[in-house]
Amino acid sequence: SLSDNKYKIDFISFKIRDAESGYVLFEIDKDPEEPELTPEQEAALDNDPKARTISYQFGPLFFNLKTVGTTLKFSVGDKPCKNFRMIERHYFRDQLIQSFDFTFPFCIPNSVNDWENIYDIPNLSKEVKKEMIDNPYETTSDSFYFVDGDLIMHNKAEYDYSPLDEDDDKTVEEIIGSK
Repeated sequence: SLSDNKYKIDFISFKIRDAESGYVLFEIDKDPEEPELTPEQEAALDNDPKARTISYQFGPLFFNLKTVGTTLKFSVGDKPCKNFRMIERHYFRDQLIQSFDFTFPFCIPNSVNDWENIYDIPNLSKEVKKEMIDNPYETTSDSFYFVDGDLIMHNKAEYDYSPLDEDDDKTVEEIIGSK
């Protein structure tokens, strides 16, 4: 629940980019004018499974990438934060595709931090890629955030790899190529 975040870690911005070209695939910034949540609002969000879920639409060309870089800017409350760890698991139709494990060793209290992580895109068969493209949002992930071994947050994501407008005139085979 949101109340488990006793370190008051707050995500300020998040960017996903192609690690080779630097092309930005997704970027979001928190509105600095957004007021803090009341306990009642936190409780309502805890009861809404979609409140901690983000939806991405990358398009099928995503499968041509080799590595993706993410940059997370976050703030920490008034407690020191040791071993801030993210374990992220990616699934297609409830089958694990890949798991990632990253650790930020220490965050000083009342600090703002940038956390860069590099993800290798898994080597998937053409058949699996086609299934993922043809079935939007059946690819999901769970991100578990820990501080010194204690779970403080759990976020979810769902992914759509179906063609974007600029891909409309291409076949799936043209898009995913021989990779």
